[in-house]
Amino acid sequence: SQLALAEEANTNPFTAKTIDEALKLINAADNKPSTDIQLKAPEIAENGAVVPLTVSTTLAGVMGISIVVANNPTPLAAIFTIPEGSKAEVSTRIKMAKTSDVIALVQTKDGFFSARQEVKVTIGGCGG
Repeated sequence: SQLALAEEANTNPFTAKTIDEALKLINAADNKPSTDIQLKAPEIAENGAVVPLTVSTTLAGVMGISIVVANNPTPLAAIFTIPEGSKAEVSTRIKMAKTSDVIALVQTKDGFFSARQEVKVTIGGCGG
């Protein structure tokens, strides 16, 4: 008899190595840019190990907010679940390996919406 072994598919979005894989794993591949999302991040981060971010939105029916860093070794930085009726605003600090677009993804009942901003990193925080 022969055994057929299938490679287990990656289902953990935090281990995704590309931005496309991370977006697919959180079902956000079809996100639409929105001016109703405010992403506050420094234009220049002197230390990539601690980059402060705030994401807020006036979109209705927000269920979650995620943060993706395009050029990081693992692009997905954070996922926040927003309880129904809560103010849709989160603040956190992320690590950035190098200069990159930071993308805020807001999940609503109508799908995913996004805002992006480039953050220049002068000293990398992910071993860079």
